[in-house]
Amino acid sequence: MFGAAALLTLATLAGLATGFAREWLIVAAWGSGARSDAFLVAMFLPEALRMMMAGGLVNSAALPLYQEQAPRRRDGWLVGQSVNLGLVGLALAFALWALAPALVALIGPGLAAPARDDAAATLRTLAWCLPGICLQALWSVPHQAASRFVRAGLASFLYNLPAVCLLGFEGHATNATTLSACFVGGSVLMCLVLLPGMRAGSAAMPSATRVRRDTLAFYARLAPLVASSAASQGLTLLERIAASLIGEGAVTLANLARKLVNLPLIALVSLNQVLLGRMSAGIDARRRLDLLRAGLALSTLLTLPAAVAIVAAAPTLVAVLLPSGLAAGPLPNLLAWYACVIVFGSWNALLARYSYAVGDTRTPLACELAGSAINAVGLLLLPHWLGLPGLALSALAGVIATGWLLLRKNRLLDEVDLVRESLAAALPLVLAAACVHALHAAPVWQVVIAATLALACALAAGLRLPRLWAATRERRSPSLSGAGP
Repeated sequence: MFGAAALLTLATLAGLATGFAREWLIVAAWGSGARSDAFLVAMFLPEALRMMMAGGLVNSAALPLYQEQAPRRRDGWLVGQSVNLGLVGLALAFALWALAPALVALIGPGLAAPARDDAAATLRTLAWCLPGICLQALWSVPHQAASRFVRAGLASFLYNLPAVCLLGFEGHATNATTLSACFVGGSVLMCLVLLPGMRAGSAAMPSATRVRRDTLAFYARLAPLVASSAASQGLTLLERIAASLIGEGAVTLANLARKLVNLPLIALVSLNQVLLGRMSAGIDARRRLDLLRAGLALSTLLTLPAAVAIVAAAPTLVAVLLPSGLAAGPLPNLLAWYACVIVFGSWNALLARYSYAVGDTRTPLACELAGSAINAVGLLLLPHWLGLPGLALSALAGVIATGWLLLRKNRLLDEVDLVRESLAAALPLVLAAACVHALHAAPVWQVVIAATLALACALAAGLRLPRLWAATRERRSPSLSGAGP
């Protein structure tokens, strides 16, 4: 599993770099003001749909169905679903084009009138990314079923590449309309790269009745995932709304904090995709639970030290990685709070895929909706009282609630002891926070010692998890045959 995840991680590393370069270049070209806020508000819906697709929404529904087909029927199944998703993408594009002014007013109510008009014009161009985004998500399924992860992992790189090139060459002279057209070109490019590896169907195409039946089965699996992802993106929407009301530039700062926090999650996305494929391969409950434990241990090893490092070094990261002037503002503090979400969110993603692997998309939906409700209540209250940190604290409360519900609904509270591991993860995070807050005016050597101690605790906590889960497996082995939803 680790080798396949590492391969996909390397394939998507370029995509992460271009995605971060895109945000950096936008702020460098336009600053953290009304113009950047307007473009990011316009990008919200197309980017949210792309992240839903890239995050495994289509894969989680389509991969088990694709693998259930007889080999001679897989090409026909793929063609039928390509037509369906292509039409869905076109319908969504027309909807965004027609409703752009109203959608911009909803997403960015705090924008001034000129910025709102610019955002609506930008959204009308960005809407035409959606057909390519939908098709790319589906066309990656046969590649992943055949363990060809590299081409699917290049999607983000190809999507962002034209825009990054334009921003790099044009700089301050970059026009929002031209930049939007570059994203449309990137959406086409990421589809084209998948075509050479796909076979032309040699078997007869399925009948209209068969296509309709396949489509209904696909949408039955997809609907709970769409609802779950829509709830997650709805929280991001609330976050954007709350940020736009805080003041000019707050949307840009919240977006930058999110992007920096997502940097260590590159390997986690790869691990999630590989783990879903392995757990969907007709294995028994014991083996599926073993894979979950291994995935949780590996995700902790990847995310806990990264989260501690981000918290401890938040001011330095902002000063080094982002345009000058941002380190003196509220962004480092916001980044430190968001970093606390990384570890708990990584566990939730794997727990959800534990259910997806056996076709259960409703249990994760119910858990995520409950956690999203807690997050939404926090977004309505905490930013008003605490400012920008209230955005991250709301997310943290929702993620913790979702994780507990996933464990309970999957009957894993006795099989996977995440409560104790959460406490183990909290200690190094608190120590790292001390570096940012209590020691911000202390001598450098004291900050270095505290940061080193926090990282050592994080590594110790991460390295002990595989042994703890192995011990749990030995204690609970008589009940494993009934594990799972």
